[in-house]
Amino acid sequence: MALSTRQEKILAFVGKYRDERGYPPTIREIQEELDISSTSVVDYHLKVLQREGYLERDPSVSRGMRLTKQARGHLGVALPPSVSIPVLGLIAAGEPIPVLDSDASAFEGERIDLTRDILRDAEGTYALQVSGDSMIDALVNDGDIVIMKRPTEVRDGDMVAAWLKNEQETTLKRVYREGDRIRLQPANPNMAPIYIPAPDVEIQGKVVLVVREL
Repeated sequence: MALSTRQEKILAFVGKYRDERGYPPTIREIQEELDISSTSVVDYHLKVLQREGYLERDPSVSRGMRLTKQARGHLGVALPPSVSIPVLGLIAAGEPIPVLDSDASAFEGERIDLTRDILRDAEGTYALQVSGDSMIDALVNDGDIVIMKRPTEVRDGDMVAAWLKNEQETTLKRVYREGDRIRLQPANPNMAPIYIPAPDVEIQGKVVLVVREL
């Protein structure tokens, strides 16, 4: 199916925006840039582009769209040689820490650039700096940067950022489901696991890469 002129313009704008900023535009930004009457019209055209294999979309995320290889070939655009990932703050590898104590403001605007041979797909990823040594046996040390991906699936043994809802704290641990509770397991023999009722834990990200500054 041939794309309409409007669909071609939307596709080109998504690609240009993504390459310049490191993340895709929102539906409203597409509407405003291309002077489209409503966001529902934009959504219709995005669904066509998705159906025809030009876009991959995650409807649960405001910027959840990605150009496919087919789209980049259509536009004659190569993948950029590197990806830029935002550093959002600290993650505790030890005792959980309140998010407000993570001093995220210290990281405002900070990004880490990685070549595509290290991390090819940066969609849905962000970076956190590790504070503590509870994961040293997993080769994650104090001060390391962990690259996190918002999870679609989490398996037992995955290293995750776990948000403890009642405590309003977050921690980096391996996760295991044990009946109606979650075991958050450190990778340090001197530290005990944390047991939390399953409804009280939210997995906010899964580690896909560890970056160490030598």
